[in-house]
Amino acid sequence: MGGGERHLVDLVSGLQNRGHHLHAGLRPHSPLLAALAPEGSLIATLPLRNAFDVLSARRLAALVSREQIQIIHAHLARDYPLAAYAARRNPNAKLIVTRHVLFPLNRLQRMVLAHAARVIAVSEAVARALRAQALMAPELIKVVPNGIDVDRLGQARAQFDDQSFRARWNLPQDHLLIGSVGEIRPLKGHSDFLRAAALIVSRIPNSYFLIAGVDPSRSGEHQAALEKLIVELQLSNKVRLFGWLDDLPSFYCALDVFVSASHSESFGLAIAEALACGAPVVATRTEGAEEILSPESSGTLVPVRDVEALAQAVCTLLEDPGGNRLANAGSETVRQRLSLSRMIERTEEVYQEALQS
Repeated sequence: MGGGERHLVDLVSGLQNRGHHLHAGLRPHSPLLAALAPEGSLIATLPLRNAFDVLSARRLAALVSREQIQIIHAHLARDYPLAAYAARRNPNAKLIVTRHVLFPLNRLQRMVLAHAARVIAVSEAVARALRAQALMAPELIKVVPNGIDVDRLGQARAQFDDQSFRARWNLPQDHLLIGSVGEIRPLKGHSDFLRAAALIVSRIPNSYFLIAGVDPSRSGEHQAALEKLIVELQLSNKVRLFGWLDDLPSFYCALDVFVSASHSESFGLAIAEALACGAPVVATRTEGAEEILSPESSGTLVPVRDVEALAQAVCTLLEDPGGNRLANAGSETVRQRLSLSRMIERTEEVYQEALQS
């Protein structure tokens, strides 16, 4: 259940609340099965093995025909060709593709996107990358930023009890908490975060560091590398690796500073969620972070992979009472620009445009 999966759950729930009839095509053991069941979604399980899964493509096409589905919305590049086949078999259905990442498209994916009714980019950075490839008319690319449930996060902020959270996780009551969220893999920059932590501790001894995220590798090699680095940096008593956390809002609320040290972000969902929970943010200058943060009002941006700049920015916030002002401004920025209701409305508009074209 990463950012993309959370996006799908929120999208399904929001569209259903607006009166639309949705079906979700998922792998048999997808974590989305449990997440979508309470939403009352009609779920079809398909193998979805790869982009050439003929059985899944045919079953999807049959579902579209049987249920008279008007919009086929694909989110993973692996599923683009299967969704495109279903659309070709059902001329009244429109193919919508959301592009969540900045990674290059392969030849097959480019061919599919060239025939989509609309392509949704989750950020201006993703839209620019798509336009640069000249796959389709620029006006068919629509930017719909990922939305977050600002009301739910705001409520979590209002109800948060710092002392109880620390006691629950056996965290030191008298330390400043600096945290990061993201899959445990090199792209997320957790090793840079830990190296910055070593510098921060030398300047602010009562600092403590938290990382929430799981290692997607089969061997657990990324987690093992982080654990080794923690020992090498002599941070064993200063760092907690949380693994998977169901209650991320409380995690964000507990932080004195949230850090995103990622090397690449197409959007930066964790940054937006941290802001909504009132945490001051330091982030590397990725494409996604630049669209969410404005240095004057809602966050601090530093160069990617610059450990010393990252440490300095965190120390500045920890030592400067102005961090609260920054956090409040960031929370308001998210509420105005990145609300879940705004994302649902914009997605619905894209669907309507496609159906009328």
